[in-house]
Amino acid sequence: MKPLKLRSPSKSPAASRGFTLLEVMLAFVVFALSFATVLEIMAGSMRSVRRAGDDTEVALFAQSIIDQVGTEIPLEEGEFSGVALDRYQWQLGIYPYATTDKNVRTLELAEMSGIKLYTVNLDIDWAVGRRQRDLHFSTIRSILANNKSSRRR
Repeated sequence: MKPLKLRSPSKSPAASRGFTLLEVMLAFVVFALSFATVLEIMAGSMRSVRRAGDDTEVALFAQSIIDQVGTEIPLEEGEFSGVALDRYQWQLGIYPYATTDKNVRTLELAEMSGIKLYTVNLDIDWAVGRRQRDLHFSTIRSILANNKSSRRR
């Protein structure tokens, strides 16, 4: 019988080599590209969150302006504007409800009921960094045709 010679795995030439410089550089490049991609995704997410926050704040501000129509702002044809919170410039237009082929019936019903309809348009502009943003809001308001209580004197 022949004796079997076993070599220790730690002493084999292939096991003691380690990583080559090329392998380390390639791993670093893959890591750097992955990290840059993750950073770009996070930056995009932060921009989206900021934009959503601005849009929400503007929508709440627009709702407060539109809620004033008929109380503090008279519900009659005209244009109003202002600046709020040193950031938002707004323009409010109140116009008689315009008739189109689709809404003729609505206008007829309103007139038969003694109701006057107005279209309320609100545009809000503000700056974000170097960019100018704007949002447009539109709604319809009604008042009794013979009601004078919402007008300012």
